Amino acid sequence: MFSQFLSLFIQLFFLLTPFFALTMFLTYTENMSKSQQIILSIKTTIAILIICYVIIFLGKKIFEIFGITVDAFRIGAGAILFLSAVDLVRGKASATKSEDVNDIAVVPLATPIIVGPATIGTLLVMGSGFTDLKSMVPLLFAMLAAVGLLSAMLFSSAWINKVLGRRGLVILSRLTGLILAALSAQMIFIGIAAFLKV
Repeated sequence: MFSQFLSLFIQLFFLLTPFFALTMFLTYTENMSKSQQIILSIKTTIAILIICYVIIFLGKKIFEIFGITVDAFRIGAGAILFLSAVDLVRGKASATKSEDVNDIAVVPLATPIIVGPATIGTLLVMGSGFTDLKSMVPLLFAMLAAVGLLSAMLFSSAWINKVLGRRGLVILSRLTGLILAALSAQMIFIGIAAFLKV
């Protein structure tokens, strides 16, 4: 179970595009005080957890309502994830800066910057792959750990920025894109293989 947790944790952490998220967080909070940054990071963390858990638990219901197979959605989500990965690698992922810093925790930070279409699609696929709550325990804890680590990064954003610099964060964002590209390819291959077996 620990190996499953560790595998899921690594996948989920990079799925949240942490270094791109950190870059955008720094951009949005450059004129904020330290206390405002902390409050914003807490609100953003809570929003991410709520959004992700709702997606994980409602995944199967959504598939049933729309009559979509998991494998079909896996291919679609993999394609979107691949496009997101390409944007990260090319350094073109961006977001419009909000004028009101009090309303950016949920939108655009939690979604769509951190939990974007590709992340939503991947979480739907992951959640639908488990049969009961007991089997979902590794995924739920891995999600909590991944968001927790991302939250720690947001809390320490000023320090990380001093150590790595914006150029360092951009490089790490592009490496994240490469990892997501591999994950998206794996999702697409699994979906196609399942279709060919039918």
